[in-house]
Amino acid sequence: MMDLMVHLDGSAEDEVRLAHARTVIASLGAPSVTRLIGLFTNALPEFATVMPIEAGAAAVSVVADIEDQVRREGDNIEKALNERLASYGVPYEVRRLEARPAGLARLAARQARWADLFIATCPYRGDAEQDWGDLVEAVLTESGRGVLLAPPGAHAPEKFDRILIGWRDCRQATRAVAEAMPLIANARQTDIVYAFTREDEATDRSAEDLAAHLRRQTAQGPGQVAIHPVKLDAGVATEALLDESERLGSNLMVMGGYGQSRWLEWFMGGTTRDVITQTDRALLLAH
Repeated sequence: MMDLMVHLDGSAEDEVRLAHARTVIASLGAPSVTRLIGLFTNALPEFATVMPIEAGAAAVSVVADIEDQVRREGDNIEKALNERLASYGVPYEVRRLEARPAGLARLAARQARWADLFIATCPYRGDAEQDWGDLVEAVLTESGRGVLLAPPGAHAPEKFDRILIGWRDCRQATRAVAEAMPLIANARQTDIVYAFTREDEATDRSAEDLAAHLRRQTAQGPGQVAIHPVKLDAGVATEALLDESERLGSNLMVMGGYGQSRWLEWFMGGTTRDVITQTDRALLLAH
C-alpha cells in the first residue's frame, strides 16, 4: 500500500493539493492500494506578532485567548477535512500538527519520513494565502522522501501520463527518478531532458543509460522513453526545462532538488528555486 501524504492548512489551496493527490492515485491505477494522509498544520501565533514584548504579564491572557480561538478554528477545519477525505473512496487519515510556524516545518519533515510521497504547494510565489516555504524545504531536505509540488491554483490533470525528467548526472536527480518510478511505470510517455554547454560524452551516456534502465523497468518502447539534449548557448537551464515541458506537453516534471546548498541558491539563484517559482505544472523533487 502506498502512503500518500498531503499538506493541508484550511486554505483554498487544500483543494488544489487534494486534486493532485487524486491525480497521483489515478495514475497509479490501483486506488485500493493507496492510503491518503492529510497532514493538517494549524499554526499558532508567534507571541511577538500578537503582543509587544513590553506588554509584559498582562499580555499572557490575551495571547492565551488568541491561541484558544486558533485551536477552535482548527477543530472546525479538521472536521471538514475528515468529511472531505471520507468522500474519496480510499483509506484515509487526518493528522494534526499544532505549533508555532518555525516548529511546524521540523514536525512535518518528521511525519513525511514514513510516507511514500508528500504533496504541497509551490512556495516562494506570493500568490498563495500562506507560503510554507520553510515547511517545503524541510520536508524536501530532511525527510528523505519525494515532494510533489502543485502551482497555486493549478488545474490537476486526469493522470500524470506525460512525464519530463530534468536530468543531471548527480545524486539528487537519481533520487528524484527513484521516487517517481511508480508514476513513470504507468506513464504513456517519458522524456529525458538534459542541458549542456559543451559536448559532454559522460552526460550523454548517463542519459542513454537512464533511458535503457527505464525501458527495462517499465516495458516501454524506445518511442515512449525519449532523450532530448538541449544545448545552452545563451540560455539558462530553467528556461530550457520549462520550454521543453511546454513543447512536449508534459504534465509532470521530475528533477533533483537543491544540487547545491539551498542557502546558496537563495542568494545567487539556482535551477531548483527558479523552476519552483516559474512552473505552471506539477513538479516532483527529491534531494
